[in-house]
Amino acid sequence: MLWSLIKIIAFVAIVAGLTFGSIYLLESDGGVMVTVAGVEYSLGPFHTALALIALVAAVWLVIKALGLLVATLKFLNGDETAISRYFDRNREKKGYQALADSVTALASGEGRTAMEKARLAEKKLHKPELTNLIVAQAAEMSGDTRKAEETYKKLLADERTRFVGIRGLMKQKLDAGNTEVALKLAENAFAIKPRHVEVQDTLLRLQTETKDWKGARSTLNAKLRHGTLPRDVHRRRDAVLALSEAKDLIAEDASIETQEQAIEANRLSPDLIPAAVMAARGYVGKGKPRNATRLIKKAWDTQPHPDLAAAFAEIAPDETPEARIKRFKTLTKNTASHAESKMLMAELYIAAEDFPEARRALGDLVETDATQRSLTIMAAIERGEGSNDAVVKGYLAKALSSPRGSQWVCDTCHNIHAEWAPTCDNCHSFDTLSWTAPPETEGLSETGAAMLPLIIGALEDHSEAETEDAGEVDVVEGEASEAPDEDSAEERKSA
Repeated sequence: MLWSLIKIIAFVAIVAGLTFGSIYLLESDGGVMVTVAGVEYSLGPFHTALALIALVAAVWLVIKALGLLVATLKFLNGDETAISRYFDRNREKKGYQALADSVTALASGEGRTAMEKARLAEKKLHKPELTNLIVAQAAEMSGDTRKAEETYKKLLADERTRFVGIRGLMKQKLDAGNTEVALKLAENAFAIKPRHVEVQDTLLRLQTETKDWKGARSTLNAKLRHGTLPRDVHRRRDAVLALSEAKDLIAEDASIETQEQAIEANRLSPDLIPAAVMAARGYVGKGKPRNATRLIKKAWDTQPHPDLAAAFAEIAPDETPEARIKRFKTLTKNTASHAESKMLMAELYIAAEDFPEARRALGDLVETDATQRSLTIMAAIERGEGSNDAVVKGYLAKALSSPRGSQWVCDTCHNIHAEWAPTCDNCHSFDTLSWTAPPETEGLSETGAAMLPLIIGALEDHSEAETEDAGEVDVVEGEASEAPDEDSAEERKSA
């Protein structure tokens, strides 16, 4: 509305200025004397201005006529589009200017302006392969998803813009949460341009989310083949996919194929703990305990883990606690200073009821790296050695405010998982779970931490009271037991 008012005011001002100038020239004295072929022409100021305008127009017409003559000569010389290009030159100039304006508006975030300029460029240029893409992106920026989808579908008709249309539709379906259609579009886009990194990553992510492990391995191999993935990263992720495929086969009771997949995953990445565990269990199922032992030891030396210890125990499930301790010492000898090795050996000694040795195995872990698990083990040791309830409950209370220790944590979003998975349940990132200590953001509140000393003190007071009561009961029972002893002595004397 304001812009229309400004244009009307400007038009009135221009008309008024031209009228005032014309009146001024008509009322002015003097003029111009022109002599042509001995004939003199006397022109007033107004007629002189008209003559100058006519001269400029004539020069412009001569230039245009010469251009048309040149185009005609080119046409006669065999250039069939010379004359059409001559007449379309001005229109194309305006069209390209509108196209440039639309690109500028799109880059500056002005979606509506970009759409208007793109429509003008389409009218002037008649090149939808250029303007439709800008219209689609401008519509997305403006929130008009319906217009964007219609425009992307138009791009599918041209082979030159087919990939752009498929990619645009794929991103729209991803934003809408329609992963099934997005997966099919990603497969089509990958077939057209297998080297496109974004399409590769999107397809791989969708395949892992839908548990299409074979398709994901094929995509991963394509990333390696086209040089968009380092070889060591490819081996690790290929092992993760092979392991994921094996885990799915477990649910289908395909035991032989599962064992082969698990062994392959472990071969590709020996430090992948779940692969080592599954492969070891596969060897145990085949009656090859030595292979399972060698595999678990190799994985344990790389990264001690409770799942590896559990799989190592399954190799000889019926052994005595003493034999188990002896066998596990061969597993932990290279990592004796690791916290996991200390806690594992302490637990084995507790199972064998050798509590002093369990304390020595745990060492100073409670002071240097206190976690919920190490403090719970210490409480069990104190209980086994006969310590009073206050000491045991004190360690258990302290465990409430201590770190949880290493967990499966996503490197991207730091979400904690109860067990390993190929993709994060929270952010859906692939191969981002690491066995590490999570950031302690969910510990006890300051009030709870402040109350712990009071709770422990109450436990100690209660324990002391129980001890005193027990002592009094023992005294009473002792006095009561002395009387029968005296009566029995007198009876023996009389007898």
